[in-house]
Amino acid sequence: MSSLSTYQAPSPTITAHATRSRDQITPTSLLEAGLSTSHLSSTSTLRGPEPKWPTQWRAWTSLAGCFFLMFNSWGLVNAYGTFASYYKDTLLPDEDALMYNLFGATQCFVVLTLSIVVGRLLDAGYYRYIICTGAVTVTLSFFLLSVVSGKGGYGDGTAGLIWLTHGFLAGLGMACFFVSSSQIAATWFKAKKSLAIGIVASGASISGLVYPIMLRFLITSLGFPNAVRCVAGLIGLTALFSCIFATPNPAHVVRKPKTWFDHAVWFDYTAFKYKPFVFQTAAISFLFLGFYAVFFNLEEWSAKSGFGYKEGISRTSASDPNNSDEDLTAGIATYWLLALMNGVSTLGRIGSAYLSDHFGALQIHTIVTSVSSLLLLILWTLTPNLASCIAFVVLFGIFSGSVIGLPPASMAYILGPEPSRQAKLGQWTGMMYFFAGVPSMAGPLVAGHLITEYKTYLTVQLWSGACLVCSATCMGCAWWCKRAENLEKAVMGEEWKESEASSVAAGRVLVGGDEEKTEVRNLEGRDDDRGAV
Repeated sequence: MSSLSTYQAPSPTITAHATRSRDQITPTSLLEAGLSTSHLSSTSTLRGPEPKWPTQWRAWTSLAGCFFLMFNSWGLVNAYGTFASYYKDTLLPDEDALMYNLFGATQCFVVLTLSIVVGRLLDAGYYRYIICTGAVTVTLSFFLLSVVSGKGGYGDGTAGLIWLTHGFLAGLGMACFFVSSSQIAATWFKAKKSLAIGIVASGASISGLVYPIMLRFLITSLGFPNAVRCVAGLIGLTALFSCIFATPNPAHVVRKPKTWFDHAVWFDYTAFKYKPFVFQTAAISFLFLGFYAVFFNLEEWSAKSGFGYKEGISRTSASDPNNSDEDLTAGIATYWLLALMNGVSTLGRIGSAYLSDHFGALQIHTIVTSVSSLLLLILWTLTPNLASCIAFVVLFGIFSGSVIGLPPASMAYILGPEPSRQAKLGQWTGMMYFFAGVPSMAGPLVAGHLITEYKTYLTVQLWSGACLVCSATCMGCAWWCKRAENLEKAVMGEEWKESEASSVAAGRVLVGGDEEKTEVRNLEGRDDDRGAV
């Protein structure tokens, strides 16, 4: 009788969930019923295979919102070459190439260095605060740039104030957008993750096409300050769209730590024992050491080589005694070259992303980086005329779009498809970009010094090409290590799966043989040490 008296009937909520058919059971429904989902390896075991494309409308609006996040972060970095040309010829005519590259390099440094913080905050679910902060900061920075540039005339600029607004403050806002764009989109598109990230990354290409053309035409008609205000207005409108619609999949695993003051929250030290991560991080560091020197100096190189002229800038700065009539008639307007390079990179970003879903992101990334290095070392250095210049711009634009758009997809490939591992995507991607922060700033500065010291752009061409060769080599090593791991999994078969399943059930995540405890927030907001998926 005592045992009967202590019996409690199951709650109505649990009973209701227990009577559902197998096709209706989801991790969300189990959590609502108060049941643990830690024993589930994936929802596909209950609901069958997931569709290749998501069916919820929120997935597609989120993808559009993430597109504009990239549009207003790395896209503005791609468009910096147009600003740099105006600074050189009009606002800051007495500075050397190192100073012009410093502004853009600061953007890269701040964006990449803060990626580790932004990535971890995203893993903890604070996406709304991050995106709104970035929207306000980036928009404000460009409005302030229009103020500190005075009337936008010859010599009206102040290097320190331009660095503070266009370099540092803009970089802070872009950092909030950069990692958010790819990570949020990846939560919705499981089967087509690389392609989704590629579509998001194409936002940087479209931005690099739109902003230079927009800026040049508006400078001619409205002047530099008003042109920059129009750019700030476009940034504000598109960023508002992202604030509303760029939201992650509610089913995505959220890792909220018990305390933010533990260094292990920000750095996953087990990653440094995992060879594919180490090699890929080194590859991205070499990549940023040489990559953006090409974009920052393309317009100046084409003008000095006689392939183009600076439309708008030269006419605006007519009081500059160094300008000549020949500058206004030779070749093509230089901003079209930068816009063309950014525009065609859309093909590379989306095309390589599509191939990555079929052949593996890391493999494709290694190949396109190798080809890009050859284009820099051979085609760029041997460009004799305008036709070959345009050929280089188009070819390098396509492959460079793949090179710069694939790092998040490559990191997702390295982590593997398991949801418990993918929960680390923001943190690992942020760590990868964090270590690329210093090289991203040092690379353009080295390039600027080489131009000033040796008075030739051949030094930049060789520098960028050599850096990409080193990057491709490290990517190849990461590919080889990951391939060896996949072969080991195939050989071990069920033994590997059982080991991994027992580790997840115990609350640990296996990555390359290393174990780490994962914290997951449940619906009541408590931290659960089990690796719930």
